[in-house]
Amino acid sequence: MLRDHGRYAYSPITGRPDYTWPNGTRLAVYIGLNLEHFAFGEGLGAELAPGGPQPDVLNYAWRDYGNRVGAWRMRDMFDALGMPVSVLANSAMYDYAPDLMAAFRERGDEIVGHGRTNSERQSVLDRAGEAALIAEATQVLTEAEGMAPQGWLSPWIAESVDTPDLLAEAGYGYTLNWCMDDQPVWMQTSAGRLLSIPYPQEANDIPSIVARKDGAAQFADMVIDNFDEMLEQSRTQPLVMSIALHPYLVGQPYRLRHLRRALAHICAHRDDIWLTRSGEIHEYCRNSIPDLIV
Repeated sequence: MLRDHGRYAYSPITGRPDYTWPNGTRLAVYIGLNLEHFAFGEGLGAELAPGGPQPDVLNYAWRDYGNRVGAWRMRDMFDALGMPVSVLANSAMYDYAPDLMAAFRERGDEIVGHGRTNSERQSVLDRAGEAALIAEATQVLTEAEGMAPQGWLSPWIAESVDTPDLLAEAGYGYTLNWCMDDQPVWMQTSAGRLLSIPYPQEANDIPSIVARKDGAAQFADMVIDNFDEMLEQSRTQPLVMSIALHPYLVGQPYRLRHLRRALAHICAHRDDIWLTRSGEIHEYCRNSIPDLIV
């Protein structure tokens, strides 16, 4: 027998209970906007070009453009399109760019826990150290927002074998770490059920632009094609589509123009979909259709 994670059982999407999203819709769509801060001269970080000896000024400054410029341009775009956003925030953002966090708070957007900084991985810590990281990030978000975050995305999607248990123990209701499905899935933990909400590794600008070197138009076309296909598939099953965005990538002017085209295409179908936030998906699954989720 192969080793198994023990968090959920195999279930083909074609054989599950049927349900609908609010207003009888079949496709839920949400934006996952990553607001991240990085240590200078050390730690992890995406690269525009192969990094040299530290301090790696080129890649640090390229990432910092997202918080200083890109995220603000994206906020204006979301306002113009009338799109809600789930903000996946490093807790370090509250000290580094409090004005930016306040700008998304003023929009009424959800804040999702995203660790302390994307300069580190929580998966390399022992259980006590990982629990302390989750507690520290949660406390910062709770004090700043006046409520505890309900969702979590680990920096670099890095989990230990304990992560789902630690999240449930810390009061989290859902995780975005697992990309195995197009529907929410209940995961088993030592502290009860934890909802896994789909978060993409395909319709995601990091794998697309950084890893595969896709162009701006290619990424936008991928988002449109993914949406059109899932809207058609949702006729037979309720589905969740997320789009994962990082301001230092798609906040660059030439990419932003193409992203706006893709999001405007989605918004043109707003009467046919549930344009929402990940936290609202969690609340609906937990309160309205808990027994229909696999």
